[in-house]
Amino acid sequence: MTDLIDLHPDVADALNNGKAVVALESTIISHGMPYPTNLEVAQRVENIIREAGAIPATIGLLNGRIKIGLTAEELLVFAQADDVAKVSTRDLGLVIANGSKGATTVAATMIAAALADIRVFVTGGLGGVHRGAEQSYDVSADLTELGRQQVAVVCAGAKAILDLPKTLEVLETGGVPVIGYGTPDFPAFYTRTSGIPLSARVETAQEAARAMKSHWDLGLTSGLVLANPLPETDALEQDQVEAYIGQALAEADAERITGKDVTPFLLRRLGELSSGRTLQANIALVENNARLGGQLAVAFANL
Repeated sequence: MTDLIDLHPDVADALNNGKAVVALESTIISHGMPYPTNLEVAQRVENIIREAGAIPATIGLLNGRIKIGLTAEELLVFAQADDVAKVSTRDLGLVIANGSKGATTVAATMIAAALADIRVFVTGGLGGVHRGAEQSYDVSADLTELGRQQVAVVCAGAKAILDLPKTLEVLETGGVPVIGYGTPDFPAFYTRTSGIPLSARVETAQEAARAMKSHWDLGLTSGLVLANPLPETDALEQDQVEAYIGQALAEADAERITGKDVTPFLLRRLGELSSGRTLQANIALVENNARLGGQLAVAFANL
């Protein structure tokens, strides 16, 4: 483990004693939701993981250190501060070097989790291949890190604003198993299905944990995706979501928004266009993933 990491005492104790730990990203706090909703959701997600018998480890960068497990005061900083950088793989070293605040994306969180030997990570949805990537070449580093970090990611599929078929093709190329949890299809974040069938499915956290162990016992170095559809009562209609996305993408193009600014802009506009329904769905799916992630971490630790 690099000496640039600070482990929260609860996380250190759990890791030293072979107990279940679940990694959590901080970008969803600093860039995914408004205050105070972001803080309330972050606290609730941590509590859900504790109720499942695991220790939550929210990850972020502060004062030149990788914090694995945030204190209540540090969590408040990420929820309130407006000078928190969005940190992916390429940004990690730079942000640590200059000592600024950094919220970790899926990619950066996977790297930090793997450094600390945390094998389960809960997020909302994956980044992936952006629509129009054949012209823009905009492909998230999340997919790259899934191909090289031994971490299982519990998510509600990939963000609906993405090109989902191409995202799954890149994951296949990277040797990343994408496993449906109680579903034969890939979830599409705000909706329970994208209509894209998956080649693997499990019904319990124990089955998923055995798949993780077998994957890594073979010496394979890629991660796994456990795709967990959001609850049916919170899901949106696919046609309506596509209409919102089409409008938001057109606005982003007109305003020449590119790179890592695209996703926060689109998620914010979807919330506005849907009168807050996408934000409520986002909250529901993150909490749902936390329940499963806690169960998965406990099941894996028991193996």
